[in-house]
Amino acid sequence: MRPAHVLLAVLVAAVWGVNFVVIEVGLDHFPPLLFSALRFLVAALPAVFFVGRPKVAWKWVVGVGLVLGVAKFGLLFIGMDAGMAAGTSSLILQIQAVFTALFAFVALGERPGRPRVIGMVIALAGIGVAAVDEGAAGPLTAFALLIGAAACWGASNVLTRKASPPDALNFMVWVSTVPVLPLLGLSLLFEGPAADRDALAALDWQGVGVLVYVAWITTVFGFGAWGHLLRRHPASTVAPFSLLVPVFGMSAAGLVLGESVSALGWCAAALLVGGVALTSLSGVRRGGSGAVTGSPVPGPGVPEAEPPSRTTASRTPSTASRPGAPR
Repeated sequence: MRPAHVLLAVLVAAVWGVNFVVIEVGLDHFPPLLFSALRFLVAALPAVFFVGRPKVAWKWVVGVGLVLGVAKFGLLFIGMDAGMAAGTSSLILQIQAVFTALFAFVALGERPGRPRVIGMVIALAGIGVAAVDEGAAGPLTAFALLIGAAACWGASNVLTRKASPPDALNFMVWVSTVPVLPLLGLSLLFEGPAADRDALAALDWQGVGVLVYVAWITTVFGFGAWGHLLRRHPASTVAPFSLLVPVFGMSAAGLVLGESVSALGWCAAALLVGGVALTSLSGVRRGGSGAVTGSPVPGPGVPEAEPPSRTTASRTPSTASRPGAPR
């Protein structure tokens, strides 16, 4: 990669990592479901009027919008609002790589090779250590919600791989239109009209800045830049930069929010990052064919598509993702 592209990849990872701190700040301004709905509303408008019509079938736009937008981000924001620390959240969500590999095996017949299986076991051990640490220091319910969010992210990655959108930014903008009304409805039902009304009435410049960051900086810029890199470099070259997201997330949380990480937490981080690295970068085998592809598991934050990877016997669509969402 050219130095400029390396710097861009690191910048995107930093943007996605810092996003967890911004979300923590945003949860002081908005109820979690309303916050998530506003995030997608601002990401979709006015961009939806400039990106053209969707370039994949509506079933994929709606499916990814519901699984990624409503389920993944809804659980993530609720989990953080319930007490999950920003830095820890940025780390735990990386277990999505394991869920993606598992779901890809079931739905796509992508049989993981031995290194990938070893990576999944290591990452799951990291989750176990993190659960023990969280049980001693924080709410296990919030921890479970983050695991659920990571599972939904993994499912949305597989749906995106099936959709194989030719234009990643177009796809993400249209996906962002789907969760707005469901999340608003859930917010009215569970958080109440009064809470939503009070949050909107008290909207200040900090709240506006938070929405701009999570929607335009994290989603539109981050996703667009990640797709730009993947159009010019192999996914196996770009994907490792996603492992910097929890590094920036935990560092930013420590600097801005004063969050500390225990020795057990650092142990969990080492296991998770190492396991995710093996899971993401090891090849997979197409069920029964023995052909091996080098497609990494989607990265953080948001899903993106890349050209199908070549094998000697078949062509297997491959994607990587953000934000993430990250968050």
